[in-house]
Order: sequence, then C-alpha cells, then structure tokens
Amino acid sequence: MSGHSHWAGIKRQKEVNDQKRGKMFSKLVRAITAAVGNEPNPDFNPRLRTAVQKAKEAKVPAENIERAIKKASEAGAHLDELIFEAYGPGGSAILIEALTDNRNRTVAEVKHILSEHKGKWAETGSVRWAFEPNPETGGEKWQAKFSQDIGEEDAKALDILLEKLEEHDDVQSVFTNAA
Repeated sequence: MSGHSHWAGIKRQKEVNDQKRGKMFSKLVRAITAAVGNEPNPDFNPRLRTAVQKAKEAKVPAENIERAIKKASEAGAHLDELIFEAYGPGGSAILIEALTDNRNRTVAEVKHILSEHKGKWAETGSVRWAFEPNPETGGEKWQAKFSQDIGEEDAKALDILLEKLEEHDDVQSVFTNAA
C-alpha cells in the first residue's frame, strides 16, 4: 500500500507544481539574459526593466535575477532571439518566439515538434502578415489581425501542438490566429 498516504499525494502534487514553476523561472531568466545586451542597468535599459519586472511578478528570487544579469554582462552570454512561423492543424497561423544559445538545435527541435503534431514549417514572412504587435504590451507580444475558425478535431490537435511547443525550454511564447 505504499504511495497511498496523504503525505505521498501532497509530495507528488508539490513535485508537479515545482517543475512548472522551475520551467517558468528558467524562461524568465533567459529573457533577462537576452535583454541585458550592452546595458546591464535596468534604469537605462527599458527592455531589461520589463523583463525584471515580469520575473519579480512571477516571484523569481532576487538573487536569481541578479545572477542572470551579472552572468550576461560579464561573460557576454549571447542568446539569439528567434521568431519561427508555422501552420498548424486546420491551416491556423502560428508565431513562435524563442531564445536560444544554439540556433541550429532549436530550429531542428521545433521542426520535429511541428512534424509530429500536424504542423508545417513556414517560410519567413508567410505567417507574420496575419499578426500585429499588441499595442497594450509595447510591441513585445503579438495579436492576430484576423481570427480563423477551425473544426473541433483540428482545435484539439492545435491545443496539443501548442502545449508541446510551450513545453520546449527555448520557446518563450506561442501565438496563433485560431478562433
């Protein structure tokens, strides 16, 4: 009867929550590292200030934030910011934002996820026309210009695809125009 105690249930739930929180923390720290650029002072770097603010809202420890800024400014850690374009099930447009230290690996992994889940890689510019920068977030996030209706089966497949993409460590955010 092992694993049936009240404590075992709490322990398993805590593990799941800690994994989700850790994944979110690592994405936020990557965003801070990429935002540092040539200016490690958030007072003079609005992009870094926004990334730090988001991390603080998510309750990332201050020492983790400081460590990421210090590491990026000293070691010159370089993360590439990438925007991938793809088509999902039902012909829905997908924009994928990623931060990576190895562009080739990330491209290959995202293409693999797309091919496994009824998605198709798209050439640069073939999907972006369907999106515009969201004015409420200062142009950092995207919103669909036109929404596209897709069937129930395609919607389920799209949800699975989006979930798999967001689970990838290098993927920061995913946007779609599906209604």
